[in-house]
Amino acid sequence: MPQLAARMGRAKPSAIMLVAEKAKQLKAAGRDIISFSIGVPNFLPGPHVYEAARKALEHDSGQYGSNRGPDALLDAFLRHLEGSGLSGFTRRNLATGIGAKHILYNLAEALLDPGDVIVFPTPYWTTYLDIAEILEANVRALPCPSTQDYKLTPAQLDAALPGAKVFLFNNPSNPTGMVYSKHEIAALADVLVRHPDVWIICDDIYNRMVFDGIGYHNFVNARPELRDRVINVDSLSKTYGMPGWRVGFIAGPEVVAQAMVTLNSNHITNVPEVVTAAAIAALDGPQDVPEQKNAEFAAKRDLVYAALTSIPGVVCPRPQGAFYAFPDISCAFGKSHAGTRIDSDVDFCNALLEAKGVACVPGSAFGEPRALRISYTCPTAQLEPGLARIRDFFAELA
Repeated sequence: MPQLAARMGRAKPSAIMLVAEKAKQLKAAGRDIISFSIGVPNFLPGPHVYEAARKALEHDSGQYGSNRGPDALLDAFLRHLEGSGLSGFTRRNLATGIGAKHILYNLAEALLDPGDVIVFPTPYWTTYLDIAEILEANVRALPCPSTQDYKLTPAQLDAALPGAKVFLFNNPSNPTGMVYSKHEIAALADVLVRHPDVWIICDDIYNRMVFDGIGYHNFVNARPELRDRVINVDSLSKTYGMPGWRVGFIAGPEVVAQAMVTLNSNHITNVPEVVTAAAIAALDGPQDVPEQKNAEFAAKRDLVYAALTSIPGVVCPRPQGAFYAFPDISCAFGKSHAGTRIDSDVDFCNALLEAKGVACVPGSAFGEPRALRISYTCPTAQLEPGLARIRDFFAELA
């Protein structure tokens, strides 16, 4: 029979979804499962979002829409950018897509030829590596272990950028929950200025989920001369509890935005009209739901951080954004639980799920095999028992 394209041999299913599916199967079989696996916010947007969608359905035009996005949505996103401290953009600097993942894939197609080098810190979001491998880009992944709070240093970045085409930066971070301070962003921006041939993608979809008053900071704020190379990626998924609505944006140089519009004309044509209406309502409407949820996530972070750092041997830098913790659990390697030997993060997560019914994603999915990711968006009534099960698991290691 005919063969699939060679690139499909480089495409891999999401490691996160594999864990989530296994947890779902165990739950369906009657197991008491607490899942810390999927990075979904687990709240719904305000009623004004659904009302806008209903009205759009009542007045549906049935027509194709703009490849860039309708003016009303672009204007709402411009106001959203202003609220994040990013000004000076026009509609021609923007493009929309079917979620941030689609935006990132299109950016990779627009910026990277086979053999081009893309640089990003480790731990990284799983899809970064997957997209690069599908498109035959060469990856320079820069190790940022727990001993440096999972953060990239200026020296690491400076050494990695010669010969690179793209630098991909995620702040706040998935999977670690770490947030770069204003000073840290400025130091990295100083390095980026010295490498004028590198595109800079800022995957900042958690920029409204920042705790402890640290604030969100962008390279362009630190060094305005980077504006013609910085591409900002955002979406509705996390901030507004709308992952299933699939709305993503970029704001960047006109040439990049236009490339995204051209790809949209061949890929998706447009974001659906009813989704557009809901997106405008989310961006322009009351912000009480996302503000309330951000405060709740900060409180849950405190619970998670206290529980993890109380376990002897576990190292967990204090996350300051998003809704993840990324503990280094390598102290468990070489030990056993109920006769099951643990030699890796995968062994640990499998044993934890089987013994205690707690689902976490192995850190190796994010390029850091000494850790695991905890997504703490579940209800507090599940969060505290899940953390207790993890503590018990460690206590039972021999």
